[in-house]
Amino acid sequence: MIIEVDRSGTFEGFRDLLQRVAAHPEVSTLIVLAGDDSDLAPELITPMLRTITKPLYGGVFPQLAAGCEHFTRGAIVIGSRRPAHATVVHDLSDASVPIAPQIANAIAPDATNALMLLFVDGFAKRIAALIRALFEEFGVENNYIGGGAGSLSMRQQPCLFTNDGMLQDAAILLQLDWPSGVGVSHGWEAISEPLNVTSAHHTTIKTLNYEPAIDVYRRIVEPVAGQPVVADAFFDVAKGHPFGIRRLDSDVIVRDPLVLTPEGDIVCIGEVPEGAFVQILRGDAESLISAARRASELAQQSFPDGHTPRFRFVIDCISRSLFLGTDFQRELAAIDDGLPMVGALTLGEIANSGRDFLEFYNKTAVVGLIATS
Repeated sequence: MIIEVDRSGTFEGFRDLLQRVAAHPEVSTLIVLAGDDSDLAPELITPMLRTITKPLYGGVFPQLAAGCEHFTRGAIVIGSRRPAHATVVHDLSDASVPIAPQIANAIAPDATNALMLLFVDGFAKRIAALIRALFEEFGVENNYIGGGAGSLSMRQQPCLFTNDGMLQDAAILLQLDWPSGVGVSHGWEAISEPLNVTSAHHTTIKTLNYEPAIDVYRRIVEPVAGQPVVADAFFDVAKGHPFGIRRLDSDVIVRDPLVLTPEGDIVCIGEVPEGAFVQILRGDAESLISAARRASELAQQSFPDGHTPRFRFVIDCISRSLFLGTDFQRELAAIDDGLPMVGALTLGEIANSGRDFLEFYNKTAVVGLIATS
């Protein structure tokens, strides 16, 4: 396994990085993470990707992480000695296009120690349906780790890499023979009673307890935040007060409120099912950093015996970085134990540990401890 980083963010730096890693004779597959502020115009990138002779897959993310640093320009390439069994899902927002047939062969029948890396367009409308289809087809016997690609501009655009070029409204599934342990933790605590989502559409919450969603949200959040919740600065307050969907096992799945519409609806990253019960959450720097440390510990606890960990692959939420500010380096330091560590700050996180639910999370730290040859 080879890991190389380009910090320039230029087209030339990206091209040279791919060519350099691809030239290693022992590399079979390239896993590519790029920062959103890099010079990655599809009309330039797509022809260049087609010149890379080894399989490559990956995405563009709001930020990248390498060690305890995080940055918006540049790229990380992981050169895997073991080939990936790759599946690309198209038309992820089109309800008329079935998902199940596209993923039927996503995990090879003879797979052992399978780890599934998932890169998905973070603005696709059927991410939850993809997760359900994976669970129904393959259960939780394999480990999964990945996240939502895209830009903080909040515009859906090409954000995934394959040898054929850049894709949008798609997902890339990479099954790798990488023994691994995965840990998930978020650090957010409830500050409200459960609220019934009485009207919702995909990622948009319209009413809570039969009241306009924003009226309920303001009533709970404004006294705690000490500032008004207004459309022009909605995310400034909302990044510290997400929703939590209550699960049967008493844990919560965090949903990031992103936009307040003129109609008073609240748009989240990730679907919020109508009929679900949610709570409004709050956290602070210490609780989030402690949760990241816990995710790292859980990855270690679930790591299989008889293997040696080689690196940590981190998927963390971009809004955790925006919330923590300069303290986000402390979060990365809480995960770092001296092994090589790389990853992406994403628009939603995907994980399970081979035992737990497979979920699409927000505002959550996911740590993969990985052995490779």
